[in-house]
Amino acid sequence: MLYFLTSLSDGGDVFNLFRYLTFRSGGAFFTALIIGFAFGRPLIDELRRRQKKGQPIREDGPERHLLEKQGTPTMGGVLILLALLISTLLWARLDSGWVWMVLMVTFGFGAIGFADDYAKVSAGNVKGVSGKVRLAIGFALAGTAAIWAMYLHSPELSGHLAFPVFKDVLLNLSFVFIPFAMIVIVGAANAVNLTDGLDGLAIMPVMIAAASFGVIAYFVGRTDFTEYLDVHYVAGTGEITVFCAAVIGAGLGFLWYNAPPAAVFMGDTGSLALGGALGAIAVATKHEIVLSIIGGLFVVEALSVIIQVAVYKRTGKRVFLMAPIHHHFEQKGWAESTIVIRFWIIALILALIGLATLKLR
Repeated sequence: MLYFLTSLSDGGDVFNLFRYLTFRSGGAFFTALIIGFAFGRPLIDELRRRQKKGQPIREDGPERHLLEKQGTPTMGGVLILLALLISTLLWARLDSGWVWMVLMVTFGFGAIGFADDYAKVSAGNVKGVSGKVRLAIGFALAGTAAIWAMYLHSPELSGHLAFPVFKDVLLNLSFVFIPFAMIVIVGAANAVNLTDGLDGLAIMPVMIAAASFGVIAYFVGRTDFTEYLDVHYVAGTGEITVFCAAVIGAGLGFLWYNAPPAAVFMGDTGSLALGGALGAIAVATKHEIVLSIIGGLFVVEALSVIIQVAVYKRTGKRVFLMAPIHHHFEQKGWAESTIVIRFWIIALILALIGLATLKLR
């Protein structure tokens, strides 16, 4: 929205700053951060007032959660989404189709999560919205985003899958790209959702991934960088950097209240929205495979659940003491803070490996 101020610029005044993506990204970061700090406490107080007993705790989860996390309100993802929406609309170019595509996915999945959280809190149990309904709506949103991405991509990239390291390799998936992209987006949304099981565990890796994809979006949206790095140029994706900066600011604002012991949980409202956003950004920037590296922590969390369920149904035995895998380490006696910080470190290492693929060609 503020980009329109460039029309008042003669090229040598303060209005000219709004032409620069880096300046607007910084503005989005600080705007989201300030919103998080300003509205965090009032929102938490309102959630406590309305939810009474807070988020229902699973009885089949770690026993200490029934004691330590009982009464903590959920749906804190509303704070993240509020900060994201205002800061992105304020600082991004609103004539960018990529910005609207990512926002559509983010708030679409956020709405699914909000409905699920609301159903859980209202009924006082952990059932929420049917998993089949959530997946059906999620795939519908992801399908819309995939078709939108194919339209926005240039003809030589539309429907193609790019591979990291191999600079000239493009696999033409044609219309198979649509279900592929749907799996990427829905898979990312649910992987982040599964990771969100301990205070602060999901939000920091999300911010790390957002920072990484902010760099990727900035690079692949500029011909000078794509020529230097030998990566595929995707016109217009630079504006996604503003959104990624807003995710980091909103995430830090939320983490202020979510740091152990959490005053509020983001709930499915936040985790599904942020995961879906990462998937959509990966599709937009043609870095779907790199998402599996940068978001490797989320992949491991999701795989631990898939493996646990598959093996148990087949053999009646458990591979992990409890799934997702962060609960396995809880059962082994690791302190919550130890698990969270070590997982943050792993997320950072994986993000650096993922970013390294930009130059390893």
